Amino acid sequence: MTTKNRRILAVFIIIVGALLLLFAPESPGGIVLLVVGIAIEIIGITLEKMKGGG
Repeated sequence: MTTKNRRILAVFIIIVGALLLLFAPESPGGIVLLVVGIAIEIIGITLEKMKGGG
């Protein structure tokens, strides 16, 4: 995966994670969405920070 593709994917993942965090309702299902959103944010940030070929 090229650096440009990885960066585009990371930005997309970060946006999806932010939307999940924003729209998570205050219910047990919302807590699951919140945790998934946080996990997606971490994955996106990790992809953004990765260097080298993939």
